[in-house]
Amino acid sequence: MRIVFMGTPDFAVPSLTLLAQRHEVTLAVTRPDAVRSRGKRLEPSPVKAKALELGIPVLECTRVTPDVLERLQAEAPDIICVVAFGCLLPDAVLELAPLGCVNVHGSLLPKWRGAAPIQRAVLEGDERIGISIMRLVQKMDAGDFCRQASVELGEKGCAQVMGELSELGAQELCVALDEMAAGTATWTAQDESEVTFAAKIDKAEMRLVPTDAALANVRRVRASMDAAPARLVVAGKGVRALEAWLADEALAAGEVLVRKGRVFLGCADGSIELTRVKPDGKREMEASAWASGLRGQGITWTEA
Repeated sequence: MRIVFMGTPDFAVPSLTLLAQRHEVTLAVTRPDAVRSRGKRLEPSPVKAKALELGIPVLECTRVTPDVLERLQAEAPDIICVVAFGCLLPDAVLELAPLGCVNVHGSLLPKWRGAAPIQRAVLEGDERIGISIMRLVQKMDAGDFCRQASVELGEKGCAQVMGELSELGAQELCVALDEMAAGTATWTAQDESEVTFAAKIDKAEMRLVPTDAALANVRRVRASMDAAPARLVVAGKGVRALEAWLADEALAAGEVLVRKGRVFLGCADGSIELTRVKPDGKREMEASAWASGLRGQGITWTEA
């Protein structure tokens, strides 16, 4: 099967890799090089880096211009596969390939349509979290789906579950393509009455708050990503919380307890333990190392 692949972040790389093993991926379309880490240098998207490694031609764009459309048409793909590309596609692209456009979406549709489905699921504490293989249509994430699969969320953080779902999505995408080629794929329309939306995460949402429930603060830490980190202020200094767990220490909201290298924070209905942090201006470290600098009685924490 001739495939044009469209995607940008790490989440899309397993799909590109598996498709390249099983099919003929003639072109990878991705977002242009950008400043993606703490440095100031332009870096290729993860999809571009993987495509070049695999010897797949790359086309960079931020939207589908007439030149981009002409290139896509010249590829004459049987299907276009999209995984977190980063922009809406016009009808001319959706209708270009005989088998249409299919997308790996990071939720069990119709729940969590939108930009941040996995983070929203983590913030809400969903029992299971999954992917859907869906047809792309003009309405956001509203197309019929032919396959779904999920994993248990449990106490996993966003990075771990994204990794699991990216691999799961790649496998399900390839199965879906086989079924489509054989004419055996079964498509299910989404129940509009069950739709929920996953808006982009705002930085303010991720701030830890002493007067909120302990579980809400732990979920913020688990859903934290570089673009919207879980932050707080301890003893007047900013810090990013990288890992945290529910604890059973009896502390008042805003109280900090440092005991034997362990750091506990009082919340509205209980406490949490920070186990890994990144103080402002310093490297990531275990909370036990950070705790050595937290001295004195009456230490408090506040919202960043």
